[in-house]
Amino acid sequence: MSILNRVAPLCAVLVLGLPISAAAQITGPTTGPTAEDYRNDARSIDGLIAANYAYLDRFPSGQAPMTERLRAEADAVHDSATLLRYAERRLALLADAHVITGSSFSDSWAIVPSYADLWIEPEGGLYRITAVRDRSPAQGAGVTVGDRLIRIDGVPTAEAVAAYWRDLGLESGGDASYAVRVLAAGRRDRPRRLTLQRGDGLQRELELSNLYEAPRPGAGPITTTRGRDGLTITFNDSLGDDRTIAAFDAAMTQARRNETIILDLTDTPSGGNTVVARAVMGWFVSEARPYQVHRLMSEERETGVPRQWIEEVLPRPGRHHSGAVWVKVGRWTGSMGEGLALGLDAQGARVTGCPMAGLLGAIYDFRLERSGLTIKLPAERLSSVSGVPREDFRCPSA
Repeated sequence: MSILNRVAPLCAVLVLGLPISAAAQITGPTTGPTAEDYRNDARSIDGLIAANYAYLDRFPSGQAPMTERLRAEADAVHDSATLLRYAERRLALLADAHVITGSSFSDSWAIVPSYADLWIEPEGGLYRITAVRDRSPAQGAGVTVGDRLIRIDGVPTAEAVAAYWRDLGLESGGDASYAVRVLAAGRRDRPRRLTLQRGDGLQRELELSNLYEAPRPGAGPITTTRGRDGLTITFNDSLGDDRTIAAFDAAMTQARRNETIILDLTDTPSGGNTVVARAVMGWFVSEARPYQVHRLMSEERETGVPRQWIEEVLPRPGRHHSGAVWVKVGRWTGSMGEGLALGLDAQGARVTGCPMAGLLGAIYDFRLERSGLTIKLPAERLSSVSGVPREDFRCPSA
């Protein structure tokens, strides 16, 4: 651990992706890192994962997978660009959508689910679309739940998935669910060519823009509407934006006495932070209430002594609503969005729309000592107050 400088933990992150020119500007000592410095930082990532990644039990050996191909790539690292490219590929072996680098290239793979519009599940050797993101290029092209993904860039999907893992040195393959979602989200600098098949056997080849280039709605942090069921407050992927607190407070002033509040978290894939989440939940409690459980695995591995704690939400003076709360979630409810849903469920809210994104844990930033490159790993395991791992939470009404 002496080679790492820890940065304060985040509960989730929104990474917009930097071009290669930005990646090349990673700072270091005044004289600049040497080729050996970059190489040593590359080699240090294995130890960083072993000490801090909270979900090593996902792997049969209890150790993160590694391949001879990537060991050779680590030995060939010599500058910021080769370090970043290696780091992206090394982290991909974890098959964890919550593991990312702090910088990226213009042609890096899209971050899933933040910049994905299709949720795809392997099914008997085929790949079925199980969710389509609202107001996305895929939805606009008429892709629907039940369609099957037949080819990616002209390559049969199963072959494309196998090639993804072979390129990283895993000849026997890896997690097909993870790989197919990454492949379908595509590279950040180019459109996607996907061939889909409907239930009637009709095939269509589509060219879809990636979500880095697709126009995004100009809405503010939240959108408020009133309907027959109550006051709906929609979060526009804004749980990491501190402006959301003031926007939510203003929206809540529109609530009628005992009116049902509908919190729409279906477009929060990029997560956020607990400050925003606690500000929201604080409206619906009159006393301190637990909302999630944290377990820090690095300290347990280092000392042999477990460390676990319960995070609470407190009432906010002058801000309280006693009406019912209904929380809408879906596959693009990620990280802090999932934590907010769990916390509101613990307070008695109705939660519908599961499953969610199933992102693992709370993210910490780890800064490599020589190059300054940031690696983002889930270092805390998170669970509901009833002990259900956050990634396994299912809506009570489901």
